[in-house]
Parts: sequence; structure tokens; C-alpha cells
Amino acid sequence: MPPHILPAPPDETAELLPDRFRRWFAGRDWSPREHQLALLAKARDDRSALLIAPTGAGKTLAGFLPTLVELSSPARAAPLPPRSGGEGSGVGGLSTRSHTHVARVEAPPAPDPSPPRAARAGGGETTAYAAKSSRPEFISTGRGVRRSRGLHTLYISPLKALAVDIARNLETPVSEMGLAVKVETRTGDTPVSRRQRQRRYPPDILLTTPEQLALLLSSDDAPFLFSSLRRIVLDELHALVTSKRGDLLSLGLARLWRLAPEMRSIGLSATVAEPESLARFLVPQRGDAGEAADIVVAGGAAAPIVEMLDTSERLPWAGHTARHALGEIYDLIKRNKTTLVFVNTRSQAEMLFQDLWRMNDDGLAIALHHGSLDVAQRRKVEDAMAKGKLRGVVCTSSLDLGVDWGDVDLVINIGAPKGASRLMQRIGRANHRIDEASRAVLVPANRFEVLECCVAIDAVAENAQDTPPLRTGALDVLAQHVLGCACGEPFLADQLYGEVLTAAPYSKLARTDFDDVVDFVATGGYALKTYERFARIKQDKNGRWRVANPRVRQSYRLNVGTIVEDTMLKVRLVRSRGGGSGSTGALGRGGRMLGEIEEAFIEGLVIGDTFVFGGEVVRYEALAEDQVYVSRANDADAKVPSYMGGKFPLSTYLAERVRKLLDDRRAWGGLPDQVRDWLSLQSDVSRVPGVRELLVETFPRGNKHYLVCYPFEGRLAHQTLGMLLTRRLERARARPLGFVANEYALAVWGLGDLPFMIRQGRLDLNALFDPDMLGDDLEAWLAESALMKRTFRTCAIISGLIARRFTGEEKTRRQVLFSTDLIYDVLRKHQPDHVLLRAARADAATGLLDIRRLSDMLSRIKGRIIHKELDHVSPLAVPVMLEIGRESVYGEASDELLAEAADELVKEAMS
Repeated sequence: MPPHILPAPPDETAELLPDRFRRWFAGRDWSPREHQLALLAKARDDRSALLIAPTGAGKTLAGFLPTLVELSSPARAAPLPPRSGGEGSGVGGLSTRSHTHVARVEAPPAPDPSPPRAARAGGGETTAYAAKSSRPEFISTGRGVRRSRGLHTLYISPLKALAVDIARNLETPVSEMGLAVKVETRTGDTPVSRRQRQRRYPPDILLTTPEQLALLLSSDDAPFLFSSLRRIVLDELHALVTSKRGDLLSLGLARLWRLAPEMRSIGLSATVAEPESLARFLVPQRGDAGEAADIVVAGGAAAPIVEMLDTSERLPWAGHTARHALGEIYDLIKRNKTTLVFVNTRSQAEMLFQDLWRMNDDGLAIALHHGSLDVAQRRKVEDAMAKGKLRGVVCTSSLDLGVDWGDVDLVINIGAPKGASRLMQRIGRANHRIDEASRAVLVPANRFEVLECCVAIDAVAENAQDTPPLRTGALDVLAQHVLGCACGEPFLADQLYGEVLTAAPYSKLARTDFDDVVDFVATGGYALKTYERFARIKQDKNGRWRVANPRVRQSYRLNVGTIVEDTMLKVRLVRSRGGGSGSTGALGRGGRMLGEIEEAFIEGLVIGDTFVFGGEVVRYEALAEDQVYVSRANDADAKVPSYMGGKFPLSTYLAERVRKLLDDRRAWGGLPDQVRDWLSLQSDVSRVPGVRELLVETFPRGNKHYLVCYPFEGRLAHQTLGMLLTRRLERARARPLGFVANEYALAVWGLGDLPFMIRQGRLDLNALFDPDMLGDDLEAWLAESALMKRTFRTCAIISGLIARRFTGEEKTRRQVLFSTDLIYDVLRKHQPDHVLLRAARADAATGLLDIRRLSDMLSRIKGRIIHKELDHVSPLAVPVMLEIGRESVYGEASDELLAEAADELVKEAMS
């Protein structure tokens, strides 16, 4: 671990913190924490820094203190004089030191210095002026004209809600200390007029998102806007760097280092597995030196109190709703002041919210929050939470990150957490005080999830992390960035390549890959270069690349970003036309906006169908252009929206711990009686899989034969394995009919007598599970797979090859499907090494198909396959068998059907 650095002495504290700041802290009976002072010292020494701190440690105030101190000084934006050499004078102030300086600081016992949320309604843009500004008059807004005061600090958040929340929090110190500091937010919800004004008259501090930063950098006045920038604060950095949004942000940082060489970075992060890798993200990279920001680790956090609900009800063998524990969940909400109830998908959030309202005889104020709800409704919930008006909020990953909820005293996590780090992030939403223990209760939805919850609780107690390593930058994101650069000022390829290499995810980018990306943006690639519409940039006589025409620039700005979900339709609440299915008559237009829903879901409905949305049961009345019109209904059999967003895979780390738990019979003593009995029965009937082995069970049922295996590698890897196994079984003439997967197991069924084939040597399990299936079998399957086309479609949209939005219109889902599928077929036939095909394969390896994880599993179990021939289903196989045929069934009907099937299978397993 990094060395301990002694806390700053009192005289240095006085040097770092001006008098008005010390008085402000004292007036609140607070003391500045050591990590807050450490970031001030890093700013004084002109260093970039990564702060690793738990929730409630005052991370946000620590990140902004250097800015507020600098803006309060007469010198305006000049940093405090450096005590020692800064980060050098290279690109973006590149450090000449190749090692990472780590300071660990222990927090003294003191009240939480995080500024409380201002008790105000509203959201969006916040201008905080407490004293009359001494800001000089602007002389001109023309490009290239320098002003004496411009944008000082840029704050980047992964969530719009978080940016708005931080703006509110900053109001308190700014107003109470009388600082002439202007703070504004810029998100997708910001009016166009305000965005234009921010470019002409930038605030001192601008709070925004990665997508908005990309838009600002693509403007031709970006050099003017960012020339005064001194600092960038990246909040929740651990959440940003694991996705393509992080790739886009890293490229934005590379451009900022060129536009504002004096800019320094502050990263704010929860505890991660490899902080040194995260620190590289914050400074420009140069060759193999491995440059990294200094690391400050906050100490003194109280250990969280995490328990698992040991339900008094019968624990289901399968399912994900935890409906068996509804009464106990409601009692927990009732016994606490404010509770956040996390679920893993938006559809689960809708369903649980409805269930809780049906039993809410006490009239508790319970709300719903997820990313598809209308922004006004989300802001209303956030404001009510800030004012302590709600007893509970059912929410998804939209509230995983650092919005300050004040007096939350309990977090309930429905279902298994899927990752130790994600669980710790959610637990941290309770209390928001570093010296008080956060409280959380995990509610497993089935017996396998009990195992996952147990090992997750152990991981939290050990402060073990399972955050993924730093990504390798995606080529489709790079293509979007190249186009964005051309939308601003023209660029030379050599200069842009050197700039891109300073971004940590792209520091190893080969020149040939970069040139292929530029060629793709310029021509579409070899197979598409005869089509003029794919030529989006062109070279001038000086060799500089610029946009081919103004329409390209407009298209880029309408389509910027890396988040691609199904086409969304606006949902509006209107009066019913008074009939059931197929009713006619006048339908009032307009109506209150409830939010957005996937077009694919609506395509499966007919007029009169009901579904749950925004916490209400609504009836589908009509679809007109991009508007879905619904009316209120009272239908107990409502369907539930099946959102793409919010599905998490089981982390490799937790999967390993689950396998170890199963392998250690002594550890079973700590499990609930129902689960311990279940595993003991499995041991009697078949076998409990060991850590490094793969248990394969075969048994007949009905007129079919089943093969069930237990890799414990997550649903994505299991689905890919199922697809490849069925191809091999087909070649072996086992006549497979289908497969189904969950997070823990995979079941394949068919007409062939699998046990007989194994006994006769016609089917070799070691050959069936040989890693070579990831060679020709994988390539052959990918060639036919609709999943690969879907992955390619996402890459095509992100790269800008296919634009979903144009001025005043948006492509329909069918138009996007037709365009991308046609291009996919052309490229596979005529240019199989095309940039987008390479990007799609890379995504498949780590994302949708999880090929890398599957490869590791196949290597692990090679030569360690244990076959058990049974005459009926085993207890461990019951959960995955219950997945068969239930994908299209929603809501309570799903649970009733599941319960009936479970009773039948359980009787069979225990016979």
C-alpha cells in the first residue's frame, strides 16, 4: 500500500485556507478534513490529483475548494504559488516524474464538512452570486478576443441529476462566504438559449456531462472558451472510465490539454481495485512512462453495517422480484425515516413501486425514480428527497452515484448486487457521513442470490473491490471524436494522432488503426467510398481535414454521445376514448408527459393493452409519430415495460467467491436454513460443484433430454456458451432444441439421448467444452448471429456512420435497422477487416457476448469436467429450468406461473 504522509500542520493549514474560509468552517463547527487540505496543497504545487474517498467524506467540497480559494483571491485565476516544481511544461503540463505520488490521510473526528443541500425547489441552471461581483465588463464576445475573466473550472459528472445537485450544494459556501462566483450547469435539459449564452459569457464554474463537453469542443470557438480553463474536476471517475463514455471523455481531456496547457485535473472516486490505473486517466500520457496523477486516500470512514434479510417466508427457487418479501420490505421502510430501495432494472422498479403502493395502508410517501421518467418528474422526486418529505424511493442505477440525499438512513438492495464495488456505492447513499456507519439490507430474490449476497457482504467487510481495469479505447468512439475535431477547427492528422496518444485509453493506439479511423470518417472505408454520403471530412490544399459540408456538422451535434438504447417514444397521459381494445373516437392530443419508452415494446401492443409506467397502470390509446398516448387504467394484469437499461452482469470476482462458498461445506453453516437444506439435498442427489471444476448433469424429462452445467460466469457468457454448444450438439446429431441461461447455470435440451451418447463414446464432454469452440465455431456463429448485427449497429451509430437524428426528424427503428444491416452485409463480404467490424468484435469480446470471460472459464475447467447421469432434475438445476419459456411473461402472472412450475419441479427434484 502507499506510504502514509503526515497531516498538514496548523500553520500550513492557515497558509492553504484563507481567513474567510476558516471562518466559514468554524461558523459551522466544522474542521477541514486532511484530504481536503491535501487537495489544496496539490493545487498550490500545481499538481493533478486523484482523491479516493468513501461517500460522506466531503469529496465534492474537496474537489471545489482549490477553485473557490483561487477565485476568491485578488489575482483571480492564478493558482497559489507552487512550493515545488509543478507538473512540467509539456503538453497539458505533463509531469516529468514517471511514478505516482500517494498520500494517505486519516480524517480526524469532525462533523461532515460536505455542504448541505440548499433547501430550495427547482433545478437546472443555478447562478450563485452572494456579493456584488467585481467582474470586469466584457469588451467583446468575438472569437479570439481575450477577456480578463473567463471559464475557470469545468466539472464533469456522469449524471445530469448529479450536476444539478452539485450546483445546489455549491450555493451554500458561495453565498455564505460572499464569493463573487458564478456557477451554472449545462446538460441535455438546458435550454438552447442558455447554452448559447454560456459560450459567449461563460461562468466561473460550469457543471456538465461528457456529451456536453464533446459538443463544446466541436465548436469553432472552443479555443476561445477554454483558453482560460485552469482546472477540471471529474466526479465519480470510477463509474466514467469503465464505458465508452469514459473513452469519449478521455479524448475530450486530450483536446483540453492542448487548448489549456495550464489546466490541472482533480479526480473524485470511490475506492477502486487499481487506483494507479485510474490516476493515469487524469494526466497526459507520453510513451511508456506511465504518467499518473498524485493519489490522495481519505481514511477514517466508519465500516458499513450490511445485513441480509433472513425471510420468514418461503424462499423462492427462482425469480427476480422478491415479491415473497414485500411485507418485510414495507416494514423496513415504515421503521426508518428515509429509505432508498435499489433494484437492478427499470421494469423491476415499476413493478415494485406498484406492489408497495397497493399495500401502503399507512399512506407513506413513496416515490419512483429511474432514467426513463420525464426530467420534471425526476427533479420533483429529488427535491422532495432533499427536503425530507419522502419515506422511501424505489430507484435504479440512476441514483447509484453521488447525489446528496441528506438524511437517508437505510438502503435496501432488491436482488443480488452483481458486484462488490457497486454494492458499496449503493450502501454509501445512506447517511452521507464519513464517521457514521451506513446501513443496508440485501433482499435476495431466490436461493442462488442468497449465496451471492453472502459473499458480497463478506467482500464489503474486507473492503474488497471488483472494479474492472482501465479500458482500451474503442475505435468507434475515436471516429466520433475525429469528426468532432473537424467540426471545430481543421486538423492535421499527425498533430491529432499525437494528441490522441495523450489520452490514457488510447496511449497504445497504433498509427495504422488511427489512419484507418481517419480514412473511415473521410470515405466510409474501401467498401463504401463510392457513396458520397459517407464522405464526412475532406482535406484542403494544406493537408488539413475539415467537415465536408455544414450538414455533417449539424448531424454530429444532434447525434453526439455513446449511449445507444432502443428508439424511445414519448409517453403522454390523455383522457380515454371510452372504449376497450379497438375503440374509436376523438383522442385529445397534448397531455402530461410521463416519460419515454422503447419503440420495440410499443410495437408489441395493440390498442387497449395496459402496462405500468411512471408508477401508474395505463392503457395504450394511440401512437402518432413519436408520441404514445395513454390513459389511466385499473388493470391488475398490466404488462410491464422491458427496458434495455439497467441490466448488470455478475462480476467475475463475486462469481469466484460463490464457487468457493459452494466448495466449503463448513461455510454452509452461516447460510439460512432453507438454502443450507437445498445444498445438502443437492449433495445427496448429485454433487455440489468444486471451485475449479465444471459439474455437468444429464437427465430425461418428458420426451426430452437435458444437459445442465454450472459455470457461474454470468448470463452473457452463458448465453454465448449455449449458442456454441447447440451448434456442436447439432453436429454430433444430438438434435438440440434450445437452451436457457441464468447468472449461474446453463440448460440445453433436445431429442437426442445425451447420457446414452456419452456412455457410448459418441459424445465427449471434454471435446464438447474444448476452448477451440471460440475459433471456427464462434466465427461461423457470428456470421449468422443477429446479436453481432446488433453490436455492429451500436458501433455504426456511435461512429456517426448512421445518424439517428436529423434537424426536425429522427430515423425510425426500422430505418436504422435497414441501413445498418445492409452495410454490415456489404462490409462482411467486401471488407472484413473494416474499422467498424473490428470495433464490433472488440465489443462482443467484453460486452454482449463476454467472450473473454468465457475463454477464461473454458481454460479453467479443461480436464476437470464432472458428469452426473441422473434420472430426474436435481435441486441445483431447478432455478435454471424455471427460466425455460418465461421470457415473454411479465408481472404477477409471471410469478404465479413460476410458482406453479416451481412446485412441480421441486417435487420432482426431491423425489
